[in-house]
Amino acid sequence: MAGLSGCLSGLTGGDSPEPLELLHAWSGGDGAAAIEALFEGFQEQHPDIELTSEGIEGAATQNLGQVINERIRNDNPPATWQNWPGQALTPFVEADALGDITDSVWSENEMESAYREGPKEQAKGGTDNYVSVPINIHRINNLFYNTSVVEEAGVDPTSLSSPSDVVDACATIASETDAVPFAHQTNGLWSTAQLWATVLLADSGHGAYQSFYEGNPDREAVVSALEIVADLSEYYPDDASSIAFTDANNMVMNGEAAFIHQGDWAAGAYRNTDGFEYGEHWSYVPFPGSEHSYQLNMDAFPYPSDNPTPDETQTFLQYCGSKDAQIRFNRAKGSIPPRGDVDPSEFPQFQQDQIEDFGNVDHQPPSIHHGLALPPATKTSVDEAIGAFIGNYDVETAADELVSAVQ
Repeated sequence: MAGLSGCLSGLTGGDSPEPLELLHAWSGGDGAAAIEALFEGFQEQHPDIELTSEGIEGAATQNLGQVINERIRNDNPPATWQNWPGQALTPFVEADALGDITDSVWSENEMESAYREGPKEQAKGGTDNYVSVPINIHRINNLFYNTSVVEEAGVDPTSLSSPSDVVDACATIASETDAVPFAHQTNGLWSTAQLWATVLLADSGHGAYQSFYEGNPDREAVVSALEIVADLSEYYPDDASSIAFTDANNMVMNGEAAFIHQGDWAAGAYRNTDGFEYGEHWSYVPFPGSEHSYQLNMDAFPYPSDNPTPDETQTFLQYCGSKDAQIRFNRAKGSIPPRGDVDPSEFPQFQQDQIEDFGNVDHQPPSIHHGLALPPATKTSVDEAIGAFIGNYDVETAADELVSAVQ
């Protein structure tokens, strides 16, 4: 993705003293395609603005975060960068490093009226003003499945109504087929952190989920979710501790596994696989018990208060909030637009169905693992508790550590 900066940096503007610099972690796959589509649309509308970008690879967004933190400490921020919104912006807010773009950006393109409520709240980073622009919405609480495998087992995913039903379905698949019931990797803790949070939401409801991230955890709800994850671990692949997410996802595509719990990015691989068609070979249900919620993960572009190119950055963020930008980016990324007025027919059927789901839910809970619900220090403590839980599945100890992490 770093090569994209070369092809964009040749487009120069006459008045801009320096190029608009954007840093991100979309260095490959659907992310690289999405950011390139976004940049192309921006340059079509604003050929006079020079735009440079760099994809910071490694450990998801961890390396990117280290680069951003260092540059802000040195009073040298980029124009903008990829970041989770919500509580993930807390360190920048506390350092007065983000600027108010309520009037300069959010008043344009009917953004404030068109954006969905969840993304608008997260865009403020816990402040009273808008300090970032979300570009997408990923749904975390999906349960994807291979239709042939579940049909062979006699399991109907649409009939499942609780996380315990998923465990029972996995037991049936184990007894009736040779497939892995629940494709899951434990090599990285993030998949299990996602799974536990989704099970908490599905098992004990939105109130218990919200109470957890607000610092008033219901220990019984925490324990119950941990117990279900421990039960599901009996149905993971034998090599779960050594495989990556893509390996687990490939098992579903290859008919070697029945279920996988993941964000909607998992469907991007399905869409790009010949002979693996949505509705025929694979499908999804909201994780049973969580159908009234759309568990949010988002990427956003913050606006640093000490902005090296303020006018150009505001123009870019205005574009990111437009229909054109969100169609281009999300069509490639597999996510849905934060705007509620984008024509669903612009997207493949899976995304159309996700958009319809979004319109029918009662709650838009922010992701715990992806930083929307918790500031970074608290999120790290939660991750450490989940990391220690993997393998030994000591429910009581993990519950104590999770409760302590957020109190």
